Amino acid sequence: MIKYAIIDDEPIAHRIVRSYGDQLSHLQYQGSCYDALEALAFLSKEEVDLLFLDINMPRLSGFDLLRSMNHRPAVIITSAYQEHALEGYEWEVLDYLLKPFSLDRFLKAVNRYKPTAPKVTSPPEPTDAYFVKVGKTFHQVPLEELLWVEAKGNYCKYQLKTRNLMVNQKVSDVEALLPSSHFLRVHKSFIIATAKIESISGNQLIVSGQRIPVGKTYKRALHQFLANVQR
Repeated sequence: MIKYAIIDDEPIAHRIVRSYGDQLSHLQYQGSCYDALEALAFLSKEEVDLLFLDINMPRLSGFDLLRSMNHRPAVIITSAYQEHALEGYEWEVLDYLLKPFSLDRFLKAVNRYKPTAPKVTSPPEPTDAYFVKVGKTFHQVPLEELLWVEAKGNYCKYQLKTRNLMVNQKVSDVEALLPSSHFLRVHKSFIIATAKIESISGNQLIVSGQRIPVGKTYKRALHQFLANVQR
């Protein structure tokens, strides 16, 4: 669950972000602030993973707020002014949403969020999820159910335990979204869940009874994965 807050001096901006957030079950609304000083007081008391932050606000700007914070949550900037985008990325924000933005664009920004994983000897099975758009419908993809992703022309097939989804998405974009601790690209057309590998033989591996090819340029990554597992 991603806990988020909205910092913006325009009430309509709060309503739009809140309405989009309410459609995503993995987002949990924590509160709203209408200027940076109010946000500082709020963030000192509330635990937040993600901020939707406007730039042009009275008294202190969104960038002033970022400068004043020693430890800050992940940030998605929401602004009507494109000229601030470069400075926004210098602050390592997740994304820069130019108002007005669509639900589809909002979802793409939220999907960039990656929770900080705790340091453990053996990484746990992933339990989070994200949403993908199929036609006009958003489908939740629980990562623990995802077996592999296969490139199909301009689409990707998400193969889950009990169903599959055809999504208009590049496989490279999917690779960037999936946690590298649990998913590995083994071919130009395949990303697999490493915990679901049943066997590996030569240039093929078996995932849930399905033969998956291993591309020449991806062998090194697979060998590195095997070496780490055997330590």
